[in-house]
Amino acid sequence: MKQFAPDMYDRLKLLQTYRHVAIVGISADPYRPSHFVAIYLQAEGYNIILVNPRYAGQTILGKRVYASLTEAKEAGETIEVVDVFRKPEDVLPIAEEAIRIGAKVLWLQLGIRNDEAGRLAQEAGLIFVQNKCIKMEHARFFGGLHTVGLNTGVILSRALPRAEVLKPSAAELVR
Repeated sequence: MKQFAPDMYDRLKLLQTYRHVAIVGISADPYRPSHFVAIYLQAEGYNIILVNPRYAGQTILGKRVYASLTEAKEAGETIEVVDVFRKPEDVLPIAEEAIRIGAKVLWLQLGIRNDEAGRLAQEAGLIFVQNKCIKMEHARFFGGLHTVGLNTGVILSRALPRAEVLKPSAAELVR
């Protein structure tokens, strides 16, 4: 069986090759990691397909939200990568659905591991990545780590000022 985490060269190649990413578990809350990743991928030119039954039929980031991967596929969406923001125990049915719709990659976000889903996906011919953030991997390979912060609430296009500029004045320390 293949390794659960393709090496960095394989991850680079899949980020270069596949441009249609379904984000399963998208949140409308801009402070949630799924929303943050969706913004980043969209800004980097990826076609994002948003999936969450809670928001089905609504629009997030200018894109329709689907109840399931199957619904998105039936609506004509191309889905190559299934990026999962769900609890590990919820992943197996998502893996099965990713296989049914013909996805190429099943990607479980940072902190999410499910070896059974990985085995199933790999046996069906999917590339399987787990416990890695697709945004962080992309930014690492393509130089975007400074472009969008990680859960900071701050979106920047340039580096922050040097630390000494941010030191409080003596008057602020006395307060």
